Amino acid sequence: MASIHDVPPDAFNYVWDNSIEPALEIESGETVQLYVRDASDEQIHKGSGVEDVAKLDFSHVNPVSGPVFVKGAKPGDVLEVELLAFEAKDWGWTAIIPGFGLLADEFPDPWLRISEVDAAAGIVRFGDKVTLPHRPFPGTLGVAMPEPGEHSIVPPSRFGGNMDVKHLRTGVRLFLPVGVEGALFSLGDTHAAQGDGEVCGTAIETAMDVILRLTVRRDFAIDAPQFHLPAGAEVEDARTSFHVCTGVGPDLMECSRNAVRATIAHLGDRYGLEREEAYAVASVAADLRIHEVVDAPNWVVGAFIPEAIFEGGR
Repeated sequence: MASIHDVPPDAFNYVWDNSIEPALEIESGETVQLYVRDASDEQIHKGSGVEDVAKLDFSHVNPVSGPVFVKGAKPGDVLEVELLAFEAKDWGWTAIIPGFGLLADEFPDPWLRISEVDAAAGIVRFGDKVTLPHRPFPGTLGVAMPEPGEHSIVPPSRFGGNMDVKHLRTGVRLFLPVGVEGALFSLGDTHAAQGDGEVCGTAIETAMDVILRLTVRRDFAIDAPQFHLPAGAEVEDARTSFHVCTGVGPDLMECSRNAVRATIAHLGDRYGLEREEAYAVASVAADLRIHEVVDAPNWVVGAFIPEAIFEGGR
């Protein structure tokens, strides 16, 4: 691998703001290593209890490392982000945070699970009954918006940000529309595992070192993020049976909620999980999929639970 440029570990921010000074300047096509803090910004630690969830300072969550100024990048260009390597820590956390998540009104109390991350074995030990495949990826990857001022780090935008796309793993290329000179790329919210939807609001949150390559592209244009998966990228996720709960109705968000509610009930009935743990398992392992949006007035959403996670992992 060519020489790697380090983003200093103390170069991180809690907002998107195109006036923030770059932590690093590179040429297009060069490789960067970022030392990414966990989503709690170290407010939750390996020995934490639920009380640490209750007292989270939300002005210090989801820190993003950077920004990186890519020379030559101009508005209208595309920034290619090639994900090369992830090095996760040996533990992570999953929480139900009051007021946050797809079923926030139904889970008003804080809840916390500390998991063991065994990268060498390729697993995450979530609990006595659940072992997840280790699938590291960054939840937040983005470039600065052209609009001036501070913008919340929590919602995604057409310039990327907190997208929580679990498919952005090693070997994947992400494409982002450039909004400002130099692009000002940042990354954060790294996860050891997550289901599509991250329904309780958190995944297996963990600090991580990330290596990637940033390249300016002018051979095509985009208005929102796109990504390319290499052949075979999804094969590992297909080597299990699934139980699928659906939600059916005229509102896609309510369909999603109903699919998750049914998944929680299924995990309780079949595996004896308490409601809070079942909700968290749905967040770290269940994939929400839209099955049908053409047969008005009702649409169908499915929540796929891989049954292998209850058999010691893969």
